[in-house]
Amino acid sequence: IVPLHTHPRAIEILTVIEGSLEVGFVTSNPGNRHITKILKKGDVFVFPVGLIHYQRNIGYGNAVAIAALSSQNPGVITIANTVFGSKPDISTDLLAKAFQVDKSAVWQLQAKF
Repeated sequence: IVPLHTHPRAIEILTVIEGSLEVGFVTSNPGNRHITKILKKGDVFVFPVGLIHYQRNIGYGNAVAIAALSSQNPGVITIANTVFGSKPDISTDLLAKAFQVDKSAVWQLQAKF
């Protein structure tokens, strides 16, 4: 799995060389539409600049893909690491309210990062 992340300064183009991948991204507000596709060998997918996206191997063997970015300095923001692993921590109260969960759920997530 390539976890949820974004490239704030680049488009990503992914080409599958071997295996099968589920790929997807979420459009921006207010739609927040989840766009997903199953890719096989030879398929290409484009992730728009700045949108949260992911890749996941759904085959039985290895998957190989080549990612190209439209910038020499694309940046990368891994969502979970950024939100739950920041130093110093983002306030537990703030995260609990933002995600509409108990503080204990936030503590558990922060402990993983």
